[in-house]
Amino acid sequence: MTPPEFDRRMLESLVCPVTNAQLQYDAERRELVSRSANLAYPIRGGIPVMLPDEARVLD
Repeated sequence: MTPPEFDRRMLESLVCPVTNAQLQYDAERRELVSRSANLAYPIRGGIPVMLPDEARVLD
């Protein structure tokens, strides 16, 4: 079963909870990327998990 697709229109209202900067959608990794915070927030079941503790630190 394929996971639900992320609705890209959500990017218009979502910001990084750490820096309040805009996010970029990485479709390949299914995450929202905050370059300013150097974090990537996972998307699970089509829903972004906007918790800094759940975010992956970018390389």
